[in-house]
Amino acid sequence: MDEYEVVVAGVRDVGEETIAIDVETPAGFSALPGQFVVVQAPVDGELVDRYYTISSPDTEGTFEMTVEIDPEGDVTPWLADLAAGDALALKGPLGETCYDDEGDVLAVAGGPGIGPALAIAERAVDHGHEAALVYEDDGFAHRERLDALADAGVAVELLDETAADRERALSDAAAARTDLGNAFVFGFSEFCRTVRDALRDAGLDDDAIHVESFG
Repeated sequence: MDEYEVVVAGVRDVGEETIAIDVETPAGFSALPGQFVVVQAPVDGELVDRYYTISSPDTEGTFEMTVEIDPEGDVTPWLADLAAGDALALKGPLGETCYDDEGDVLAVAGGPGIGPALAIAERAVDHGHEAALVYEDDGFAHRERLDALADAGVAVELLDETAADRERALSDAAAARTDLGNAFVFGFSEFCRTVRDALRDAGLDDDAIHVESFG
C-alpha cells in the first residue's frame, strides 16, 4: 500500500456535522470514485488509522473526502480543525467497489455513503452516461451538488430515514431504477442488505450489484 503526505487544500461545511476535506493530489496517486484511503491521525501521541471514501469524481489536481463529525470522537474533530496548508498522512487507494466509466449507473447512499455515491453519479454524467441517485438520511449533505445533478437530468430521490415506512420507500426507490444496469450501494450493513435484497427481487443480477458496507 502506497503512503503519502498530502497538503490540505481546504475544509468546507457541506451539511450538519459534515465536512468535505480537499487535499492536493500527490505525484503518482490516482483513484476511482468509490475507492477509499487510510488517513493516519494523531491520537494520544500515536497514529491511528481511519478509512474515508473518496467523494470527488476524479483525483486530478485535488481530491475530496466527505467526513461526518462525531463531536465525541477521537479523530473527526481533529480533521474538522484542519486548514489549508496543513499536512495529512494517508495510504491507498484501496477498494474494489468503484466506478470506471462503464455505463449507466444507479447510486444508492445511506448516511455517509453520499460521498462516493455522488462522485459516481457525477462521473457517469461527465462521461455521457445516464445516472440516478437515491439518498436516505435524516439530514442531507452536499445539497448544492445534489441540485446540480438534478439540473443535469439525474433522477435524485431523497428519503427520510426516520419515516415510518422507510424500508418500503427505500426498497421501492432502488428497485425502480434497475433498468440502468449497474448499481453501487454505500452505507451501513442493514441499509445495504435492504437495498441488495430489493435489487435482487427486482431482477438485477448479483454481478451488477456493487456494495460497500461501512459496518
